[in-house]
Formats: sequence, structure tokens, C-alpha cells
Amino acid sequence: MKRLTLLLAVLLLAIQYPLWLGHGGWVRVWDLQRQYAARQAINAGLRARNQALGAEIASLRQGSEAIEERARGELHMMRANETFFEFQPAPARAASSTAAQVAGQVASGDPLKFGME
Repeated sequence: MKRLTLLLAVLLLAIQYPLWLGHGGWVRVWDLQRQYAARQAINAGLRARNQALGAEIASLRQGSEAIEERARGELHMMRANETFFEFQPAPARAASSTAAQVAGQVASGDPLKFGME
């Protein structure tokens, strides 16, 4: 009886092996489902990018406003009667030291002076 039970258990394991670990087993199916979900997410991002590019192409084909906007933004082009100004942020160090000076003057009660001495 003990041998029969052992034989049946081994046969059961032999039958279960292809179901779980074989070529078309559950482990492979789960892995393929995970890969499919990852590809779907990538495709959704690419679809959104393609729609944005399609809208940009349509805008470039329909009028010159989009071309002008792109030339101004990317190539810094301007019309003949325009002046180009580019503002750069002040260095963080100078801004923080000025703020510290103002805070110190306010705390001490001194009148605020900004280099006009």
C-alpha cells in the first residue's frame, strides 16, 4: 500500500510538471502576461507621442504661425524691427546674501540701504 501511494504521488508530480513549468505552463503564461502589460504601457506612451507629433505636423502644414513660433523658440529668430532680450536668473548666492542683509537691517532697525551710500 505504501509503494502504491508513493507511485501515485510520483505520477501526480510527473503530470503536474508540464502544467506548471513546461513550455506552455502557468509560469510561462504569467511571464507573458507581465510582458504584454509592459508593452501595452509602452505603446500607450508612443501613441500619445504620435498624436502630439501629428497635431504639430498639421499645425505646420496649415499656417505660418507655428513655423514662426518654432523659429523664435528654437532658433531665436526675430523680425527686423524687434529687439531680443534674454533674462537670466540672478545667482542663488547673491540673492541669498542680499536677503540676509535685508533681514539683518530690518532686525536691527537700520534704514534699508541697497548700495546707495
